[in-house]
Amino acid sequence: MGITVRGLDTLKPGKWLSEGGHKNEGALRAKGGPHGARFYFRYRNIEGHYDDLPMGRFHRDGKHGITLEEARERAKQLRTRYLSGARDLRAALLAEEREHQLEEEAQAKAAAADAAKKRATLGALLLAYMAQLKRDGKTSATSVETALERHVAVPWPALWHTPAENVGLVDLLPVIARLANANKLREAAKLRSYIHAAYAAGIRARQDARGLPALRDLHISHNPARDLTTIEGATKSRERVLSVAELRAYWKRVCALPDPPGALLRFHVLTGGQRVKQLCRLTMDDYDVDTQSVRLRDIKGRRKTARDHDVPLTPAALDAMEAMGHALGPHLFTLTKGATSASYESMRDHLVAVRDEMTAAGELEKGPFTVGDLRRTVETRLAAAGLQPGDLAQLQSHGLGGVQARHYNKHKYMEEKRAALEALHRLLEGEHHRLRRPSRVKA
Repeated sequence: MGITVRGLDTLKPGKWLSEGGHKNEGALRAKGGPHGARFYFRYRNIEGHYDDLPMGRFHRDGKHGITLEEARERAKQLRTRYLSGARDLRAALLAEEREHQLEEEAQAKAAAADAAKKRATLGALLLAYMAQLKRDGKTSATSVETALERHVAVPWPALWHTPAENVGLVDLLPVIARLANANKLREAAKLRSYIHAAYAAGIRARQDARGLPALRDLHISHNPARDLTTIEGATKSRERVLSVAELRAYWKRVCALPDPPGALLRFHVLTGGQRVKQLCRLTMDDYDVDTQSVRLRDIKGRRKTARDHDVPLTPAALDAMEAMGHALGPHLFTLTKGATSASYESMRDHLVAVRDEMTAAGELEKGPFTVGDLRRTVETRLAAAGLQPGDLAQLQSHGLGGVQARHYNKHKYMEEKRAALEALHRLLEGEHHRLRRPSRVKA
């Protein structure tokens, strides 16, 4: 008998209703159940057995199932498919459902990858790189952050929000050119270096267990900044070295300067022109009263761990340290009696003030000098006094990244450093005799 809505509403559990039709074409059927009738499509499968393919639950208005008209339309589609050669409808529908599921999964995966790519912007890369610099305790982190904010984030917001993988040479070139065309060659070279380093860090993080997870999650695979040529003229050889007369004139003026600025500048010279940023990190905990030395922590360059750099203090250096005062806090290299550390800028400002006085007095033979020039002068004048290159490197902590220095040579060179600093003090005070090298114990 045929299927009617009334018949479906009153169909008892376990009872069947069937639509009429031609033999071996498949037919719509309905079976009663405890929660109402359900539709099936009966057909003979490839093995010759009848199979009732579920089609869904009956509901009069289709809100909680399918209507009789919808079931008949679906049965019509299945019949057409069956007659066209799909003799095993159940297997065909399962395969179709699986294919559809795989397609949906592929679309979801592609959408997730696209969303991740949109989040992995150039700005995200540069921020993650800055975070890694801070985590590793790099002193350059602040200056890098300032440069990237000033020269990329602010003037190039669209590029900042561009996926890092989509950024190419053509995008980066205007960023660097903006500084180069303004004749800020050194700043342009630094910016190029920072962007190149950020991409390199992103690539390396995919293989390095120490890489920052935020970098690794960006999935950086290429470095467009490597194709940017170096900035010609950005790196100029610095050759300014104070003559002995200029150096002594500088020393005389800083000795006459009131403390604490005078003590600060004296301490800088008497410790051998150490890197100011490392001096700024000193606290009284870094002073060893037994050896009368301070311990700097050198993290310059690509070091992952700071290198301990011990510097002996001559009596004059100890006097300068005491004159800075430490009653208000632990900071050793200070203008505020230890409450805060001096900064590179504050020390430079005091040096410039002395330099300007020297210029006005005609005490400079070759023009102005910088903090870096003063460091170079110390090394040059000590070399002229007889200090060996290896001892100079130990005194100023440069060129010590080789395998021998890192793993084999554990000599602290304290006597050599002390002898050099004593010779430097004599030179500053106007004594002319050459360096007295420490005695060596013969094997």
